[in-house]
Amino acid sequence: MAPYLCESSPMATHPYLDWPGPIPFAHRGGNRAAPENTMAAFEHAAAIGFRYLETDVHRSADGVLVAFHDENLLRTCGLDANIADLTWAQIAELRVDGTEPIPRMLDLFERFPEHRFNVDCKADAALEPLVELINAQGALDRVCIGSFSFKRLQTIRRRLGPGSLTCLSPIETICLLVFGRLFGSAQRAAQVPPGHGRITVVSRRFVRNARRAGIPVHVWTINDAAEIHRLLDLDVDGVMTDDIELLRSVYAERGVWVGDT
Repeated sequence: MAPYLCESSPMATHPYLDWPGPIPFAHRGGNRAAPENTMAAFEHAAAIGFRYLETDVHRSADGVLVAFHDENLLRTCGLDANIADLTWAQIAELRVDGTEPIPRMLDLFERFPEHRFNVDCKADAALEPLVELINAQGALDRVCIGSFSFKRLQTIRRRLGPGSLTCLSPIETICLLVFGRLFGSAQRAAQVPPGHGRITVVSRRFVRNARRAGIPVHVWTINDAAEIHRLLDLDVDGVMTDDIELLRSVYAERGVWVGDT
């Protein structure tokens, strides 16, 4: 069942979006039960029924794609060094919050073959390894790729072809917000915050514009029950959260929770 999209839109048929209701995303796997972007976090999200896992990727000095948000390791691992300057062997010795290892993106694909991944490509150097990994895993139907770089997204769309699904770049989001339309035939999703500074992004008008353009709206990163309710009242197509128990609870309360358990 394709979620709430115009039948004329190519987005309505993309396998990634085939979900009977608003999609619940585990942002970085969630961070309440285990440190963000670790196998333990993703395992927990899967165990409580999440089928959509959001993560980020960087490339190590020797070409390994790792699931990690920051460019630098200081915040989560206490080491003032960049992912791009370390080999995988060095990265594998580190522990997030002192407890959990950093996984490779390959590890996540192999561990969760039935799950769908939202992958934020954080650096130009990670682009080609990500494309190669998606192709090698035959994972095009279960991946949506994000980036704040329009150039990076354009390259990904070109390299992966018309069967790929990517998020909107900031400039594309502005076009949808201001003009209510988009150009081009790429399959895209609006993955946006509720607002930016004083600007409201996710409003009833924005959702209506997106619907007309055949673009689903996924909102990040929402850790407040009242805000989740507000967004679902606007009929958004998905919500990303760090607090996966909270999101599951709100979805269940509204009768829209669909999971493995």
